[in-house]
Parts: sequence; structure tokens; C-alpha cells
Amino acid sequence: MATLQQAGASNTEIFYRSCPYYAKIFGILAVGSLFAGCSTNSASRSIALVTSMGGRNSKHQQHQHLSSSHHGKAAAVTTTVMAVPQEPAKAYEALCERLKEISSLHGVCGLLDWDEMVMMPPGAAGSRGAQKAVLAGVLYDKETDPQLGALLDVLKAAPGGSLDEVQAAVVRDAARDYVKRTALPKELAQRIAKLKTEAYAAWVKAKTESDFSIFVPFLKQWIEISKEKARLIDPTKPVYDVLLDDYEKGASSARLDEVFTQVREGLVPLIAAIKSRGTKIDSSWMTGDFDTEKQAELCKQVAIDLGFDTSHGRLDVSVHPFTGGAHPTDVRMTTRFKKDNLVEGLTGAIHETGHALYEQGRNLEYDGLPVNSALSMGVHESQSLLWERMVGLSRPFAAYLVPLLKARFPETFGSVVPEQLYEAENVIQEPSLIRVEADEVTYPLHIILRYELEKGLLEGSIAVEDVPRIWNERMTSDLGATPPDDSKGCLQDIHWSMGALGYFPTYTLGAMYATQIYAAAKKDLPDLEDLIRAGDFKPLKSWLNEKIHKLGSLHNSGDELMTAATGGPLNPAVFLDYLKTKYTDLYKL
Repeated sequence: MATLQQAGASNTEIFYRSCPYYAKIFGILAVGSLFAGCSTNSASRSIALVTSMGGRNSKHQQHQHLSSSHHGKAAAVTTTVMAVPQEPAKAYEALCERLKEISSLHGVCGLLDWDEMVMMPPGAAGSRGAQKAVLAGVLYDKETDPQLGALLDVLKAAPGGSLDEVQAAVVRDAARDYVKRTALPKELAQRIAKLKTEAYAAWVKAKTESDFSIFVPFLKQWIEISKEKARLIDPTKPVYDVLLDDYEKGASSARLDEVFTQVREGLVPLIAAIKSRGTKIDSSWMTGDFDTEKQAELCKQVAIDLGFDTSHGRLDVSVHPFTGGAHPTDVRMTTRFKKDNLVEGLTGAIHETGHALYEQGRNLEYDGLPVNSALSMGVHESQSLLWERMVGLSRPFAAYLVPLLKARFPETFGSVVPEQLYEAENVIQEPSLIRVEADEVTYPLHIILRYELEKGLLEGSIAVEDVPRIWNERMTSDLGATPPDDSKGCLQDIHWSMGALGYFPTYTLGAMYATQIYAAAKKDLPDLEDLIRAGDFKPLKSWLNEKIHKLGSLHNSGDELMTAATGGPLNPAVFLDYLKTKYTDLYKL
């Protein structure tokens, strides 16, 4: 870890890594995975870059929409027109050859992104931008090649039984991506690229001056341009559903309404009870002066203990933690450290390790094909949150961790027992004003508020000018926290300035998936908590490899994956029971 380097971040990456830990998605989120010129809008291409837009309790990034403005003469490629095979088996073989080539090019983009954020000297920004623009053009040509569409047409029309389950999933997802990439005319793509730049600048100014009115005209433009884009992609679906599909494949606003209503009704009274009757937990003793080299060594040991394979990955330092790289055999993970806050660096490392384990666990039998990609941003987030929260913030893990902390920081942890650490790591934020600083109990309400606002804006039931008022009213009623100004209220997130409408729900969907997956793992591994206490994480990692990682995008939605892995679709009651049980005990309600 002595070779770890600190790197700055460019403005084009801020969307995915703006929050103190996983601007992500696809930036990758940061699976953010999605940034600058090389990336696409498909959450499936998860390795491109999973970074941090979210904060300690929610991190991941997503593939940025590829602007055809990058597609110019300098980037153009010559496509040789070839006869499209009509036999399904030969057409599928030709399709896979093209998809694997595209996947390899995205891997190159992933390395450029990682290098830019970790190693690249600041003076190279101009040349890197030119490199990524050229690659973006090459990718645009290949991903919108009419011959690719012709192959997909042959395979979609193939007789029943021509394709097995995996092949059908490859065709399904490749066709979905092709429609999205070819639906938007160049003029619209150019308007989107221009609006991203203008709206981001307006958002920065509005946030600096704490004046939402500065941002209003640009948010209105995003609402209209998003409607236009959605109509072009699929006019038969609600606008929000089309946008949501970029991040959470197979999900719908109707399903989100059902799930989020149940979550909100369960959490509002729990939070009120904790505030009014909960026993105060002292976490002040956790502050101190923690040597960052020792923190780095600790995080590396924990990541390796959890299962991170350093022969197929790296661990470095960056301004904002993210997971990216080029391939499941080349996963690049970063974290960061604060001298006065040991928990942030540690939980950040565990979170990114969860993303990295998902990437390293992908099924190489289908290497380079869409079926081997992460199903969605929410599912990718479930893996980071499972390790961070279900494991890393648990009592058994505290028992494993305390000896490691005592060995490195005896002044602070010399006399600490696991229960003290467990309590201090799980304190509820008061007040919970800022999403990226929120705890696991209050965080979902931040997401539900944003979801309901952006959905109302797109449907026309909410006027852009009314956002600050509605925001403050809901923060007060749901969380008992009234924002003092727009900067700490409706302007705190960068997502809307980048047009990422439909992104927010994936954070809390990931948390709910994680809870349900972990509950299923405990049933299959009855001694799981004893194993964690002893520092043996291999059984859980192996279980996740088989039940989640290797399945990739075989299933068409999170609900289908949950049914296959846990026995039933996403059930908010599992999430609510977990939070109520844990925090009723912690706060002695």
C-alpha cells in the first residue's frame, strides 16, 4: 500500500463521484461506471466504472449516455458490408463476435477512466480527452452499426427453441441496448450534451448562492428533453419507466410506488420513536488522529480477508472511492482516508470490495457478452451494501474487527469491546439533512422524496418552481429536519443537473435487495454469523458467486433475480423487519 497515490477528479466525473463516498454508477455509477466520452448508458456494462455518487451508505455510478457529438470524422471507422447469415446459429455466432469486440473497447475505456482518476498527471487532461473522444466515436459506430441491428432482427425472428436460455438473454439485452443507441437523432444527442454542460454550470452557481431559481430553467429543459427521449425509445411506456430502465432494468414506476409506499409507512414511525424514546449512543470516542498508512494497511487486509483477489485486481487511493477497471480479471478498486475519521475509510473500502467481488465473480464462460454483465445498478449496489451493512456493520463483524483495530490504534481501541464498536458505527444521524451523510434508517426517505419529486415533474403533477416548498415540507414531516436553505435542501444533489432522472431509486432498491439476499444466505448457511465472527468469509462469498454474481443479466429484472436467489420477488417487509429489529435493540425502544 506504500505505492498508493492520490489523484484529483475532473469536472466530467463529478456527477458520479460528487458525494463523499460513490458518485457512482454506473460511476458506476461511479458503477457509475459511466462517465466521460467512452462510456455508454447501459447499466449492464458494469466494470467500466462503479464509483460514488452516494455517500457512505450508498455508492455506485452509471454509464453516461454517449453523445453522438463525439462521432465525427476523426473517430469514424470503416465498416465492411457483409451478408447477414439467416441461420440462427450462425447469426448468433456473428452477433457474439461483434459484442465481444465492443466489450473489449469498453475495457480500454475503463482503463483510461481509472488512470485519469488515479494515476494520470494533471497536464495530460487535454490529450486524454482527445483519446476518449476518438474511442467514443469508434464505439458509437460499432454499437449503431446497421449490420448489428440486422443480426438482431434475424435472431428475434428465430423459431422457438433456436436459442437456449443464455443465448436468448444475450439477444434480449443486446436488442434493448441497440434500440436505445439508435433511437435518438444526432440533433437530440447534441442538445443533451450541450444541456449537461449548461445545466451543470447553473447548478453549481445555484448551489453556491443557495438559490433554486437559478436552476429552474435548466431543470425545465431536462424535463422536456427527457420526455422527448423517452417517446423516441418507447412511446408505449410511461416516461419514467423508460428512463428508469437505463439504471434498473425491468423495473417500473408502478412497482416502485408499491414498494416505496410500504417503506415510507414503516420508517417514519420508527425514526420518530428513535428520536423521542431512544437511548442516546455515545460515538464521540471514535474520533482521533488515525495514521493513514495504518488505515490503508488495515483496509487492504480487510478487503483481502473478504475475498478480494489481488492477482486480478488493484487497491489504490483516489479523491472519491470507486470500483472500475477493464475486465473481471482486472478490477481496479480505490478508497480514501481521513485522519480524524477511521470509519469512513474502512466502510468505504468494504463497500467497494463488495462491488469488486461482484465483478471478479462474473461468469467468464460468457465473457464479453451482455448476459455476463451486472443486471442493474440496484443489484450491483446490493453487493456493496450487503458487505458494508449486513456484514461490516454487524455485531459478528465487530468481534472480528476489534482485534485488528487494537493492534493498529491501541490509544483509541485498546479497551474497546465489540459491542461498543457496533453501537458507535450504527448511530442515527440527527438531523438527517444531507443524503450522502444519512444512516441506513433515514437514507431511504431521502431517496423516496427525490423519486416522487422527479416522477411528479415528468408527469406534470409538480411544477419545477414548487420543488423547494415540497422538498422542505416532506423533509420536515418525514425526517423532522427542515433544510435551512436550498443548498442543503433541493440543490444538494448533482443528479438532475446531469439529466439522471430515474437514477435515485437504485440506491434504496440496492439496500432492500441486500437485506433479502443476506437473509436467504443465513438460511442456507446456518452458522454464517459464527463464521463472520471468526473472520471466515469464504462461504458467504461462494454463496454470492453462485446465487448472484455468475447469473449476471440472465434474468430480466431484480424481482426475477430475487425469486431465483431468495425464493420470492423483492419484499419490502424483509428490509423493514431488519431495520426495526436492529434499531429497536440498539436504541432500547
